[in-house]
This record gives sequence, structure tokens and C-alpha cells, in this order.
Amino acid sequence: MVTTLLVVVIILAIGFDYINGFHDAANSIATVVSTKVLTPFQAVLWAALFNFAAYFYFTDHKVANTIAKTVLEEYITLEVILAGLVAAIVWNLFTWWYGIPSSSSHTLLGGFAGAGMAKAASMGASAMAAINFTPILKVIAFIVLAPVIGMFISVIISIILLHLAKNARPSVAEWWFKKLQLISSAALSFTHGGNDAQKVMGIIYVSMVAANVLQTGDAMPEWIPISCYAAISLGTMSGGWKIVKTMGSKITKVNAFEGVAAETAGAVTLGLTEHFGIPVSTTHTITGSIVGVGLLKRVSAVRWGVTVNLLWAWVLTIPVSATLAAVIFSLIHLIFS
Repeated sequence: MVTTLLVVVIILAIGFDYINGFHDAANSIATVVSTKVLTPFQAVLWAALFNFAAYFYFTDHKVANTIAKTVLEEYITLEVILAGLVAAIVWNLFTWWYGIPSSSSHTLLGGFAGAGMAKAASMGASAMAAINFTPILKVIAFIVLAPVIGMFISVIISIILLHLAKNARPSVAEWWFKKLQLISSAALSFTHGGNDAQKVMGIIYVSMVAANVLQTGDAMPEWIPISCYAAISLGTMSGGWKIVKTMGSKITKVNAFEGVAAETAGAVTLGLTEHFGIPVSTTHTITGSIVGVGLLKRVSAVRWGVTVNLLWAWVLTIPVSATLAAVIFSLIHLIFS
């Protein structure tokens, strides 16, 4: 049954996807802007176009299915989803305001899990009884693995590109790398859209199951993926300039060659994880890739102080979002019970 609460949850979910777009715009455009291949306005349009283009390719919704199964079905209610979304939105806006490239994916997952745990506790069960550990453990593992994989692939791609360009004149090589960066940034935006839009699709789907509009196992209505891809694309067009500065220059100075290597590595990593249905952080992945190209120059080329601060944000995102969601759910439960 379609209720006011369901409509509010769906609007908030699509709103989160919009915020995700401008929060994570830096992932796709930071290097292409910092190398002056595109202007900021051109870059966000380019990224938004390929964010939405992912709708036509990523049709299996594996990541959406993983997110939908984070909390066990018996503990999923619209109140749980509402609390998780509000917590995720608050943390995303907080980190965006301070220019911290935290993970929108982990924010959403932490909020959903924390609210589910609070629901289980309110029913007299163990808080951990609400958690489906199989997807959660995958996500936690890839907090570490995704940036490491991105870093490793970016080093390999950098070595290959250096070998291919070793006999080229520097000016000619630079010209080609600037052209190639259009392709690599498009690929990163494409896989970013396919990975991140699906997470909200999973949340909307379980909302409709919780409201008895859909039954578990029903096909996902087509308006859900269209809405999510459109929202994240519009969000990307809004940009996220504070985070662009952090990603584009504060971790390490990036030129066109390094931009191609980092963006291609990020796109490959996201494509692989999407294939296996693992919800990873685009932010973590591209940060690891940028660190990889920095390491190839020299260890001191990476500003480790900035990187360590980012690591703290990554570590805190899930527990902070989960705690905030649990508090919000408890307040909702107290007011409306």
C-alpha cells in the first residue's frame, strides 16, 4: 500500500542519490579539471552524461541486491529505512561541507545497518540479529581492498603507458594523454554511475517491499533505476568543488598522464567489483589510484598527512552513520510508538 511515509522515504532516497552525485563528482572530474583538460563546467557535464549512460548497461542490479540484503527482512520497516536515510544524508552533507571525500556508499550502508540494529533491540532481540553478515563483511573487506586494488592497477597502467610513450616527444605525449583523459574520465564516470546509483535502487526496492507494494522477488519497476540514474547525474552536474580540490591536488599533484592512469585504474576496479555485486566506495577506489600514480614518482610525492586524514574519515563513516541512524530510529520509535 502506498502511504505518505513510503512517498517520503522514496523522495529522501532519490535526494540522497542527488547528494551522492555532487558529493562524489570530484571522483570523476578532479583530475581532468586539475590537469586543465576540461573546465569545471565542461567536466561536470561530461561526467553527468556518462553517469546516466550507465543505466543502459548495468541492468543486472547486482549491487542493488547486495544493499537490499544488508538488513534481514524481518527487521526492515519504513521507519528503519527513514532513519538510515536521514543519518546518511546528514553525514554526507557534513563531510561535503568540510571537503572530506568520505564514502556515500558506506554512509548509506552504515545508516541502514544501524537503524536495523536499533529495530532489533527495540524488539528485545540482539542488535546484531538484524545484520546479514555476508554482504556486510564483503563491504568491510573492500574498505581496504578497493583502494589497494586501485593503487596496484594504477601502478601497472602507469608502467605500461610509460613504456609505450618512452620514445615520444614530451609535447606529443602530453597532447595524446590529454585526449586519452577524456576517455578515462568518461569510463570512471560510467562505472561510478553504475556502482553508486544501484545502492539507492536497492533501498527503494526494500522500501516498497516493506510497504507491501512489492513482494520479495518481484522485478524492480523500471522507474526506480531511471530515477536513481537521473538523480545522481543531476547531482554530478551540481559539482562538489571543495572535494575536487582535495582529490585533484592535495593528495598529490596530477598531470594528464597520471590522470589517465588513475582514472582508468578506478574504472577497472569499479567494473570488476560491480560484476561481482560488491558495493565499494568510488571515493576509496580513486583515492587509492591517485596514491598509486604518486608512489610511482616517489613516496614523498604523496602528501601522507592528507591521506591519513582521509583514512580516518573512511574508518569513522560506517560506525558514525550507524550510531546516528540508531539514535534517529530510537527517536522515531519513541515519538510514534
